[in-house]
Amino acid sequence: MKVLLSIKPEFVERIFDGSKKYEYRKMLFKRNDINVVVIYASAPVKRVVGEFRIKDIFSESVDVLWERTKEYSGISREYYLSYFQHKNIANAIEIGKIKKYKKMKMLSDYNIAQAPQSFCYISD
Repeated sequence: MKVLLSIKPEFVERIFDGSKKYEYRKMLFKRNDINVVVIYASAPVKRVVGEFRIKDIFSESVDVLWERTKEYSGISREYYLSYFQHKNIANAIEIGKIKKYKKMKMLSDYNIAQAPQSFCYISD
């Protein structure tokens, strides 16, 4: 099973260039059979641009997760702390094998009408 995540274009580029190996989320998907993340680059791109395999998922205290992931976070500590402000637990999806699509896709190619606020499940 796959999940489509909305990700800011600046972070998508860091995923593709290898400087960002963790995608942070306040809330994770509930299904445990998800093994691929399909990447939707949010505005101004507004296209599905690639996918990656999930290598691992970490859910830990905000400080502990930062120490574990900071080297390849792709973001500053300030941004990270701001994102997880008022949260006790932080989540990180470790990015495995990445596939950048040769041709970007539309959400309609997946029968999705509008971009998800956080994520949505899609069939293989």
